[in-house]
Amino acid sequence: MSIRTSGNLTQDRLYADALVVLQPGFDGVTVPDWIRRSVADGLLSVALYGRNCTSPEQVAALTADLHKENPDILVAIDEEGGDVTRLEVVNGSSWPGNLALGAIDDPAVTRAVARELGHSLVACGVNFNWAPSADVNANPDNPVIGVRAFGADPQLCARHTAAWVEGLQSVGIAACAKHFPGHGDTAVDSHHGLPTIDVTEPVLRERDLVPFQAAIDQGVKAVMTAHIMATALDTEYPATLSHSVLTKLLRAPRVEGGLGFEGLIVTDAIEMGAISRTYGAARGTVLAIAAGADAICTGGETYDEAFVTELAGAVVRAVHDGDLPEERLADAADRVRTLGAWTAEQGRPDGRRAPDPEVGLAAARRALRVTTHARHTPVTGPVHVATFAPEANVAAGGATPWGAAAAVAELLPGSGHATYTEEPAAADGTSGLLARVLGEAGERRVVAVVRDVHRRPWMTDALRALVAARPDTVVIEMGVPQAEPVGSLHIATYGASPVCGRAAAEVIAGR
Repeated sequence: MSIRTSGNLTQDRLYADALVVLQPGFDGVTVPDWIRRSVADGLLSVALYGRNCTSPEQVAALTADLHKENPDILVAIDEEGGDVTRLEVVNGSSWPGNLALGAIDDPAVTRAVARELGHSLVACGVNFNWAPSADVNANPDNPVIGVRAFGADPQLCARHTAAWVEGLQSVGIAACAKHFPGHGDTAVDSHHGLPTIDVTEPVLRERDLVPFQAAIDQGVKAVMTAHIMATALDTEYPATLSHSVLTKLLRAPRVEGGLGFEGLIVTDAIEMGAISRTYGAARGTVLAIAAGADAICTGGETYDEAFVTELAGAVVRAVHDGDLPEERLADAADRVRTLGAWTAEQGRPDGRRAPDPEVGLAAARRALRVTTHARHTPVTGPVHVATFAPEANVAAGGATPWGAAAAVAELLPGSGHATYTEEPAAADGTSGLLARVLGEAGERRVVAVVRDVHRRPWMTDALRALVAARPDTVVIEMGVPQAEPVGSLHIATYGASPVCGRAAAEVIAGR
């Protein structure tokens, strides 16, 4: 039985507000009954993940069903382009990710890609996108940001964050700059643990905060918090739970040293390890709202009615116990309702159109950096694509296709493909792995596909051995290109989505 049926108006209002501030996910490709019940009780947001998306038509039917329950409902998604895609989880993204756009460094291109990606969301009935990543990738060994950032230069990241926000919101989709105050200088994935950024406040202001200020100045509708300890700002609580970070810094007026953000503050997924393993998701939810967050993202890992009821109940009890001011909860709920109303006003069925995928491919082509060595000869026949695959980070997930093998096979018929991972490399050693690659390649030329080779010793060793054995090897680096280019032809794509693979394949095939 719903708490809303208590008959106590104050209790019902509190519970409705507690539901309003939650942004949960669910299982399946249709709207479950428990979501319908929760919307009737006050829930105003849902989140779509890859498990909810099989085709644009299916997603459009699902979101239409949700909007029948409440026209103002926020349908959120994590659609960055590049590595992180939910709409295109089956086939991979049609859009290059942020690092490719930063490599081009033409804000007009970034704006166009975000606009076209926005059209794909509009067509599917999604109205709130947890993107773009405004992080400055100051640590090239970062395990979770990497190609999701526009780059390592704050000003470059700022101009492209602003352009991305402008492009997306121009078609009526609410953008969300993340992960505040910046997840780029970390060596820990906050899905698993709590990262610490131990730099001074001036460094944070001159580096990490610059893109967020640009997004705010551009009118971004939302900002997502990071589950990180920024010790210069708060030595007790991570940013998501920190009043100093969310209220005194992000929300405070610029004349008081803040960023002056007036929109929606939403947390990163509350069940991520950085919060759930240290505070617990329920207590973390209460602490985040008390600190200044307006909405709680959840549902990436835990997505059932019992979990949503647990979180909402914890919020109501916190108000009753005096741990969460009722006015703070009401303010948070009002900000969610305001964004829901804004998205509802943007609905322009007559203005909808299909996205132009050529915009994404054209951007991927422009992002390429090609290094040709003297020993290179043009590729004229079938090749063996050797993909050295690292473990996927949680944000991207392991289900989304990436790489260049399919595109190479299309342009060079007869080409083969095999994937090589760290576990057999460790078991067989570099020599064993090399023997396997060469045995499967036979007489065909090898195209080695790698990602972030600079931070993976097993991949570095394998690639070095392969190039020594086969100097005519072509190398495609689809991560952050930090290592010295090797191979007869080295192509840096600055991203691993299928369009990046297609652009690289065209170069190999002489197209």
